[in-house]
Amino acid sequence: MTNRLADESSPYLLQHAHNPVHWQPWDARAIEDARSRNVPIFLSIGYSTCYWCHVMERECFENPAIARQMNDHFVCIKVDREERPDLDDAYMAAVQMLTGHGGWPMSVFIDPRTLSPFWAGTYFPPAPARGMPSFPQVLERMSGAYKLRPGEVAKQAQAVADAVAERLAPNAHPVAIGPEQVGMAVQTLLTIFDRADGGFGRAPKFPQPVYAELLLAVRGHLSDPGQQAAVDHALTMTLDRMALGGIFDHVAGGFHRYSVDAYWLVPHFEKMLYDNAQLLSVYAQASAHYNDPFYAHTARRTADYVLTEMLQPSRAFSTAQDAEVGGREGQNYLWTPEQIRDALPPDDATLALDIFGLNSGTNFTDPHHPNAPASNVLHLSARPSAHAVRLGMSAEQLQHRLDAINANLYAVRQQRPQPRLDDKVLTSWNGLMIAALARAGRLLSQPRYHAAAAKAADWLLAHHTHPTLGLIRTSRALGNGAHATPGPTIAAGLEDFAMFAEGLLELARTDARFLTPARALLDDALSRFADGKGNHLDAQPQPGQPPLFITPRSTYDGAIPSGNSALANALLTLADITGEHPPREHAAAVLTSISHAVAESPIATANSTRALLRLLTSDEGTLHKAQQRAGAVAHQNPLPDDLGIQVHASADEVILTPDQPAEMHLRIVIPPGLHINDAYAGDDSAGTLTPLRVAVTGGTGVAVYADYPKGSKAPARDRTPGIHEGTIDLPIALELTGDWTGHPALAVTFQPCTNNACLLPQQITLDVHLTKP
Repeated sequence: MTNRLADESSPYLLQHAHNPVHWQPWDARAIEDARSRNVPIFLSIGYSTCYWCHVMERECFENPAIARQMNDHFVCIKVDREERPDLDDAYMAAVQMLTGHGGWPMSVFIDPRTLSPFWAGTYFPPAPARGMPSFPQVLERMSGAYKLRPGEVAKQAQAVADAVAERLAPNAHPVAIGPEQVGMAVQTLLTIFDRADGGFGRAPKFPQPVYAELLLAVRGHLSDPGQQAAVDHALTMTLDRMALGGIFDHVAGGFHRYSVDAYWLVPHFEKMLYDNAQLLSVYAQASAHYNDPFYAHTARRTADYVLTEMLQPSRAFSTAQDAEVGGREGQNYLWTPEQIRDALPPDDATLALDIFGLNSGTNFTDPHHPNAPASNVLHLSARPSAHAVRLGMSAEQLQHRLDAINANLYAVRQQRPQPRLDDKVLTSWNGLMIAALARAGRLLSQPRYHAAAAKAADWLLAHHTHPTLGLIRTSRALGNGAHATPGPTIAAGLEDFAMFAEGLLELARTDARFLTPARALLDDALSRFADGKGNHLDAQPQPGQPPLFITPRSTYDGAIPSGNSALANALLTLADITGEHPPREHAAAVLTSISHAVAESPIATANSTRALLRLLTSDEGTLHKAQQRAGAVAHQNPLPDDLGIQVHASADEVILTPDQPAEMHLRIVIPPGLHINDAYAGDDSAGTLTPLRVAVTGGTGVAVYADYPKGSKAPARDRTPGIHEGTIDLPIALELTGDWTGHPALAVTFQPCTNNACLLPQQITLDVHLTKP
């Protein structure tokens, strides 16, 4: 069995080329097929390293009966989200609005006449399970609705399209932004910082390098010593815990996608080029900021991993490594004590069992195969220097031993079945890695990193430029990798232009020949993606394809920065290198065009907020002029400032002792007609809402822990986060931790809302005197 995906180059699409489903790529032929047959489109969006995408393929798309149902009643289209982020953004917005959550595989049912979605979800099982309908049931209902109630389907599709347009189309009027948004972002990050385990938010924990980049940028501009100490603590604790935890591959280097727990211990095992690029940059910068050899070592091991396992013969970089091997999550990365002893000489095995935590018992059980034997994710409980003291050896001696141990374990691991490699080359992700390697080469005095970045840049300039499209989005090596075949040409998006330009500019700091192509890319991007109304859209028209129901203009800086935030930062980098003023003017105009999103949520737009900080500290007047030209108005809170929300403490003084945590209660009183987001809203809303938090501000040396209740479901809202109304009682505990600096004080941060709108987050500092004997 072969379908049209056999002619594609994407590894993800090729994985489905022999399904019994008559998959087609997203193109004019497939859409016309649906229109001529008068059947809905079933659109499945995923990517090659997506675990649940593999599961749904095995359970549903390889099932002949389900495939027959799909083929008879739908035109089935497969999309690699990494090739078409514009499609992914537009239809993911619909999924989130219809279901309150998102994820992959994305399952979208589309009216072929307008390409607007009328129903959507994510993974569906082959039979009803865990409260979910079966995929055959969903197919039957969607096909029946389209045949029997076409008017209702069209009306629903239009309503969804309108809602997506309101969210993603650039239709908000510019507002004034400035230092307040930077301060709000910092305060929010310090509030949601996990003081127990590092990171921002709760499990599952993502590295969120855009947050670290913002805090690294802001730490040199803080006048309050207490806030400076708090920022440094949040940064260093987070970077330490990630580098020590199982999310870091201690054998080969590099970072896995995220941690399934709050402790950075057990990862989701896929490895993405964009994560490792951004984290390489973060650790290289942190090593310079803090003069910290541990961060430098982490950065070098990340770069070396990429150059060993992600570098192609062409000198460009592959996209990702899969999480599973042989249908098992993380199979390549797990160890048992017996495997360690078999792989190493006795003395090294004893040291490895101790330092990597295997002596403390197993820490991994495959949740999808609970009967499989338990095993271990390797991790460190402390920095190697601390282990060296405990073991009575120098840090250099221990590091030398660990390097030898890791080399031997890596050699053994390479004999195992290996995870699949998605070897397509994406322009934007390669741009991120080029910038990271160039930056690391400079900061770590490693010329070989700069050389690798330059070779990748030269290859992209030779193979990813296009006479009419400017750049192409993706290619895949043919044969030995010496020649690239993109398959159907995919026009590059704004993020490709901006991120590749940033990579070239980082190279240009030490090699001026890269300045000219970087400038050309930015000039092209400014005109190519302009909508004629002062905005820059995410995508350009794709050759020979009908337009989407919306061309998105995303502002959210998540795992990958948005195209607009990347463009603003690249323009500022060009201005920094050349001293020219026009790039700063363009950057100010870009920031002004997305100012409403920045004002609404400075951490959801963290990379744009970082660009705002760069502009404020280099040329604030240019920002003001851009706002004046655009007619920017003051950002209006939808609610009055004084809402009458009160926070009462059960004590006005707390004496903290080293051996005993102090306990007290807080009561939050919320007037009728208002509610506040619960403590889990930040995670549940992908960072767009601010959660309830109790924190210590103004100093360090005190940690606070709160027993946060889960909120109730908010009425008349399309999101899942919970809310609190009326009165909330919060038990909290405080304890001494680390050095006491500044004037620690208790503060409660919350975001008040009505059923229709939310105010900017507010913070109340409590009149509670914290002291120690």
